[in-house]
Amino acid sequence: MKKISIAAIAAVFIILSCSDETTVYSDPTEDTLMENSETVLENSVVFDNSGVLDIFEENSLTGKFSPTAKNGQAGDYPLTLVAQITPPSFNGGENLTASHVFVEGDYAYVSYNTVEDAYVGGIDIIDVRDPNRPRVRSRLYYVNADINSITYNDGYVYAVGGVDSEKSVRATSNSFVAKIRASYGYLDTSNIVYGFQEGFNANDVRVTSNSVLVTSGRDGFLTVYNKADMTVQNSAPFADLRSVALNGSSIAVLDASKGVDLLDANLQTVREITIDSDFGSASKRTLDFSSDRIVVSEGSNGAGIYDPNTGSLIEYVPILVNPEGVAESDIVTNAVALNQEVLLMANGGAGLSLSEDQGNNTDLVGIIELNGSINFVASKDDYIFAASGKEGLQVIKLNRPNESLVTRCASLPAYSGSSNLVVAQGETQEYRGAKRFNSITVDGSLLLCGSWTTNNSNFINENGLFEMNGVLSVGRNNKRKNITLGKNATLRVEGNLNIYGDLILEDGSTIEFLGGSSEANIFGSVKKSGNVTVKGQFLDVRNKF
Repeated sequence: MKKISIAAIAAVFIILSCSDETTVYSDPTEDTLMENSETVLENSVVFDNSGVLDIFEENSLTGKFSPTAKNGQAGDYPLTLVAQITPPSFNGGENLTASHVFVEGDYAYVSYNTVEDAYVGGIDIIDVRDPNRPRVRSRLYYVNADINSITYNDGYVYAVGGVDSEKSVRATSNSFVAKIRASYGYLDTSNIVYGFQEGFNANDVRVTSNSVLVTSGRDGFLTVYNKADMTVQNSAPFADLRSVALNGSSIAVLDASKGVDLLDANLQTVREITIDSDFGSASKRTLDFSSDRIVVSEGSNGAGIYDPNTGSLIEYVPILVNPEGVAESDIVTNAVALNQEVLLMANGGAGLSLSEDQGNNTDLVGIIELNGSINFVASKDDYIFAASGKEGLQVIKLNRPNESLVTRCASLPAYSGSSNLVVAQGETQEYRGAKRFNSITVDGSLLLCGSWTTNNSNFINENGLFEMNGVLSVGRNNKRKNITLGKNATLRVEGNLNIYGDLILEDGSTIEFLGGSSEANIFGSVKKSGNVTVKGQFLDVRNKF
C-alpha cells in the first residue's frame, strides 16, 4: 500500500467523533517548503507548444483519426494552447505529475503527486487574469506527501492526500486534508490545519458554506468536517471511495466496488446506481452533476451518464481512440468536465476528447492535439485546464465568439466551406462563425466575424483586403506560421490577433487596428519591407512593433 509520510507534526488538539480514528493537527512546518525564487516561478510558464490546436476527428470511411478527416471542411472549435505550467521539481521531488486542478475567479489551483513509491507532492496557484501571460504566484512543496485533489473556498485552499501512520509520530491514519490560507494567489503556510481519517488515501474534496467533505479511498470514509475549525461533524464508511460531488443538498459518492450512492444531509443512502465497470485499483475516477444528470468516469468504459432520479443509464460516451504504443491500462477515462455544450473527457494515454452535449445524446467531435497523459480536466468560461501528468498543466482557450460580435455580424452567413479558404481577385466573401482552418489566402476582399484559427501561414496578396472582427490565431510555437501582407495589401483588425510566427509587411501594405481595445500577440517578429503603415490604437502584447 502506498504510504505518505508527514513526520514530526506538532499536535494542537485531538477530536474523537463518529469515526474515532479521525484526528486534527496544526502546523506541520517541517514537511512543507515554499518556493521563494521568482525566477523559478516565472520559468515554470512555458510557451514552447503554444498556438493553434487541431482536433483529430474520425474518418467515417477508414475509422482512423486525423485533423483533416471531415472531407477537407473547416472544423468547429478553434482552440489555442495558451501555455503550459511545468510541474514543480526539487531535490527529492523530481518526478511530480499534475493530478488535479480547480478554477475559481482569476486563479487556477493545481495539485501534484508522484506515481512511484516516493511520496512527494506540491501545490501551485496560477494567476490567469491575463490570458496571454499566466503566472505562477505561489508554489508549495510537500516533501513527504502526495496531493491528490484540491479546491478553494472563502480564502482557503483545501488539499487532500495521505500520511504514513507507521512513520509519523502523531498521525493515526493514512488520509489527510489540509486547510491552507490563500489570498490574491499567495499561500500562507504559517498555520496549516490538518485533519486525519481512516482510508487508503484521501482522493477528493468538496466545500460547502459550513462543511468540508473528504473521501479517503479503499476501506475509507466520507468524512464531513466543520469548515471553521476542521473538527469532524459526521462520517460514513465505504468500501472503495474515489470521488464526491454536490448538487444543492444532494451528495453523490463514487464507490468503485459498486457504483454511485446518493446521500442525504445525514450521509444516509437514499438511492444507489449500480455500475458494472472496472474502475481499476487505486486509480483516479470522478463524478459530477450536470443539470439533471450525473456523469461518471468509468475507466476503460469511458464516461457513463445517469439519471439521478431513477438511477437509469442514459448513455455511454466511449473513449474515441486506442493509440499505438500506449498500455491498455493507461487508456481510461479518469475525469470528465462540462462547459455549456462541451463535454471533455480526460482519457489518460488516449488524450483529451471533446464531445458536444446535446441533452439526450452526445456527439463525439474528436481528440484535442495535446501531449501527455491526461489525468484530470476542468473547464470554466472560455478556458480548459488539463492536468497532464509530467507535461504539467495545459491552459487551453476555447475561443468562443463574443456574443456582441455575433449580433453585429448576424446578417452574414455562417461559414461551412473548405478548410483552405481562398478569396479570388475581384471576389468578396463575408462570414461569421467559429472554425478551424488549414490556411487563408486573400486576393480579393474577406471579412470574418467570430473566432478562427489556422494551422498554416496566411497570405493577403497584392491589393487584397482582409478584415477580421473577433479572434484570429495562426500557427503554434513548435510549428511557426506567418501572416504575409503583399504589396498594397490591407489587414484590418478589430479584436485579438495571435500569430505564433511572424507578421510580414511588404512595401505599401497596411495593418489597421480598429477601436481602442484590440490586441496583437505576436511571438515571432514584425518584418517590414519598404514603406508600411501601422494605424490605430492597440495593445502590443509582446512589444514587437
